[in-house]
Amino acid sequence: MAQILYVTNILIDFGVLGQLSAECERHGIRRPLVVTDAGVRAVGLLDKTLSALPGMPVAVFDQTPSNPTEAAVRAAVAVYKDQRCDGLIALGGGSAIDCAKGVAIAATHEGPLKTYATIEGGSPKITAAVPPLIAIPTTAGTGSEVARGAIVIVDDGRKLGFHSWHLVPRTALLDPELTLGLPPMLTAATGMDAIAHCMETFMAPAFNPPADGIALDGLRRGWMHIERATRDGSDREARLNMMSASMQGAMAFQKGLGCVHSLSHSLGGVNPRLHHGTLNAVFLPAVVRFNAGAESIQREQRLDRMAQVMGLPSGTDIPDAIRDMSARLGLPTGLAAMGVERDWYDRIIAGAMADHCHKTNPRLASEDDYRAMLDASM
Repeated sequence: MAQILYVTNILIDFGVLGQLSAECERHGIRRPLVVTDAGVRAVGLLDKTLSALPGMPVAVFDQTPSNPTEAAVRAAVAVYKDQRCDGLIALGGGSAIDCAKGVAIAATHEGPLKTYATIEGGSPKITAAVPPLIAIPTTAGTGSEVARGAIVIVDDGRKLGFHSWHLVPRTALLDPELTLGLPPMLTAATGMDAIAHCMETFMAPAFNPPADGIALDGLRRGWMHIERATRDGSDREARLNMMSASMQGAMAFQKGLGCVHSLSHSLGGVNPRLHHGTLNAVFLPAVVRFNAGAESIQREQRLDRMAQVMGLPSGTDIPDAIRDMSARLGLPTGLAAMGVERDWYDRIIAGAMADHCHKTNPRLASEDDYRAMLDASM
C-alpha cells in the first residue's frame, strides 16, 4: 500500500524569517531552544534569528558538529531541560536540523538514542510526545526541514537514520536571503546533495506519482541553477531555485532513497569529516549505471525522463554529466581525492548493507555490487 503524506507548513520567499514569532505562537512555543552551530553564529545568522523573536526568552545550543552526534544531542537536551524549553527552532544546514530532531526524541523519550533508530525497529517507538519543531535552513541541500528523518552518529559509532512522521517540522521557513553568504564550495556541495536527493528518490521503485513529479521538477531547478548559485552567491533567482530544489528532494523522500545514500551514510560513519553532499555527488555516476539494469527503471524510462529535464540527449549521458558538473563546480570527482582508502571497503560495505536506504534501491545490491561501485567511484 502506498502512503502519500505532506504535513509541513512551508513558507518560501525572501524575508519569511520575519514570520518566526507568529509561527512560534501558532505552535504554542513560548520558550524555544535554538539548535544551531558555531559557523551560523559567526556569520550573524543567529543574531538575525533572535531579532525575529523580540521579548521571547530563548535558549541557544550552538555546538552542533558537522555530523551530529548522540553526545551533541545529550548536551542540547541538558540545555533544553535546564531552561524549561517547550519547543525547538533548528537554524542551519542538515546537521543542525537533524540534531534538533535528535533532541526532540531524547528530550521526551527514555533510553539511548539508538533505541529509536529505524534499523533497530525504533520508528514506532517515537511518539507524539516530541516537542514542536520549526526549521530554518541556511543551506540548500539536505531538505531536512520538510523530512521525517534524521541522521545521527550514535555512541557506538554507527551513522543511523531515525524516521517518524512525528519528527517532521511543523513549519519550515525557507528564506533564501539566509543563503546569500554561503561560500562557493559549500553552495556546490549542498547543491549536489539536493540534486542527488531528487535523482535517487525519483529512481526509487515505490508507487508515489506526486513524489515523482516533485522530484523531477526539483531536479530541473537544481541542475539549471547550481552553477549560477556557485559562481555568484548574490544571484537571488538561483538561490531561490536551489532552496526549492532542496525542499523538493526531501518532500519526495517518502518514496525512499537507495545505494547512493547507503554508501554515503556508511562512509560518513567511517570518516565523519567527509561531506555528505560531496559523497553523494561522487557516488551518483556509479549508482546510476548500476540502476540502469533495474526492471522498474527500464519499464518507466526513468533515466531518459531525468535526462530530459537536465537537457541531456539520453539517460546514458547522466553519469558523465554528473561527473562533469562536479568538476566544473570545483568538487572532487573521486573518492581518492577525498582521502578514502581501499582498506576501508569492508567497513563501508557492511554499513551500506545494513543501511535503511539499501532495500529501497530499484535494484538490490550485493556486497560485490557495492565493491564495484566503490571501485568505480575512486
